[in-house]
This record gives sequence, C-alpha cells and structure tokens, in this order.
Amino acid sequence: METSGTLPGARLERDAWWQRAAPLAALALLVALPPLANACGQEFYIGFASRVLIMGLFATSLNLLVGTGGMVSLGHAAFFGCGAYVVGILATEWPGKGELALLAWPAAMAASAALALLIGAISLRTRGVYFIMITLAFAQMLFYVALTLKAYGGDDGMSLARRSTLPGIDLASDVSFYYVVLTLAAGSLLLSGRLAAARFGRVLLGIKDNEARMESLGYPVYRYKLTAFVISGAFAGLAGALMANQNSFFSPNMMHWEQSGIALVMVILGGLGNLWGGMAGAAVFLVLEEVLAAFTRHWAIGVGAILLAVVFFAPRGIAGLWAQRR
Repeated sequence: METSGTLPGARLERDAWWQRAAPLAALALLVALPPLANACGQEFYIGFASRVLIMGLFATSLNLLVGTGGMVSLGHAAFFGCGAYVVGILATEWPGKGELALLAWPAAMAASAALALLIGAISLRTRGVYFIMITLAFAQMLFYVALTLKAYGGDDGMSLARRSTLPGIDLASDVSFYYVVLTLAAGSLLLSGRLAAARFGRVLLGIKDNEARMESLGYPVYRYKLTAFVISGAFAGLAGALMANQNSFFSPNMMHWEQSGIALVMVILGGLGNLWGGMAGAAVFLVLEEVLAAFTRHWAIGVGAILLAVVFFAPRGIAGLWAQRR
C-alpha cells in the first residue's frame, strides 16, 4: 500500500526532473556545437545550426497562433519578410546607426507587430477558411508591393553590405552570430513557455476549444486573439531580421505564401501546441532537406512522405511523441 501511494509522487518528481533536465541538456549541446564543429573541420554546420534556430523561432511564432490559439494562418510570412526589409532598409538608408542591432532588430519587431495589428484587426473578424484566405491575401499583397520596390532590388532582392553590428560582439563571425541567435531563440522559447502557462495561454486554449463558450463566460475573445496575433507577428519579425543577417540578403520571396506553408509544415512535424514543436519541426525539416537534397533534387517528395507518416502515426508531432513515450 505504501509503495502504491508513493508512485504518483515519484512519477511527478521524475517528470519535473525531465522538464528541467531536457532543456538544459539541449542547451548545453547547442552551446558546445561551434567548438565541436571547428574541431572536426565542419564549420558549415555552425551556419546551418543558426538557420535551424532562426526558422525554429519563426515556426514557434506561428505555433502560438495555430497550436495555442487555433488560428491557422497562411500569411505569417508577411511579418517574417517585414522584419527582413526593415533591417535592409535601415542599413541602406541610414548607414552606420541603421546597422546597429540594438536599433534595427527592435525596429523590425515593432514594425512587424504594427503590421500584425493592422492585418489581425481585419482578419480576426472572420473565422475558419475565410481567416486562412484573408491572411494569405494580405501576405500576397505585401509580396507584390515588395516586388515594386526597385530601390531595394525589386524581385531580385538586395544584398546587405554587412551584418548588423553589436557593441563588443563581432557578428561578422559565424560563431558569434550563432551564439547571439541561440540566446535570442532560447529567450523567445522561455517567454513563449511563460505565456502558454499563464492565464493568457489558458484562455487562448479555451478559445481554441470552444470560442462561443469563452465568449459566454465574459472573456474578450477578439482582444485575446488580436494580442496573440501581434505577439506572434513580433517574433516572426525578429526571425526575419535574423535571417536577413544570416544570409546578408533579403528579397520578396521571404514574404511569399510558400514561406508560410513551410513554417506550417514545421509546426505540424514538430507538434501543434507543443512548446518545442516549432524548433523540433524546423530541425527535422531542414536536416531532411539537407540530407535528401544530396541524393535527389526531388527532396520535397521525401519530406512529404514523412509528413504524411507523422500525421497518421504521430498526430501530436515529433515533440509530442517524445513526451508521450516519456
């Protein structure tokens, strides 16, 4: 009897230990990646890991909408591209000060948040497939607007003269840039976890499950959804700013609906509503792209087959499957 009485407590203690240990172990591995890559002569993987973290941040921002709030958007690339264009325009029009990361990156987040406020205020008055289509329409409008910006490369895009600058840190170095990206990604995940665990996140989950019931209980549903839309847009803008620096390049393709589709695939692969879903999905998607592309240019077929397998056999995604097995 005593043994059976202590089992639930032991299980809770073990789960709490896993919840603390797993993120720390993952963080330690990511911190050790650059010296390990340099020691093995594989510096390429430092830049690749930076790309995974940036796309993981982008997917995590979308996961807040889709997984937590139940708002399926095909226009999330608008905020991703907006962040990239803000960094590029500031660097072009205001050389020196406009290249400061402490100015350009927050400006990218603010511009993307303002854009999300405008788009969300209109889009969130619709539901279901109409919401999906109106977010897609807004993103495509911005994509075609970017095509007309001949001063910033038009449909060819534009290269940055150099990465943003940060006092005391050489962002031109792939290693330094990687650690900055890792810090921002970890901070964004921590904040996302806090939001999901707070009253705000629980209300969003309630809205996702039964919006009419939450309205009848007196919750300002529209306000909660719009707030989530703006927060998600701000994080997507930060990811866009980082990607423009990673590639030293920005173009209208960053606003194309395909980018939104890729982010949605990453979220589904990783796990809808799971804190680690965006990061896990981005890592799996980009690793599969890298590996399969070495064998065939039709690598997307392989990714599609794996996505189908995940949908049928692991509907909670890779991160959800790991949590279930644990």
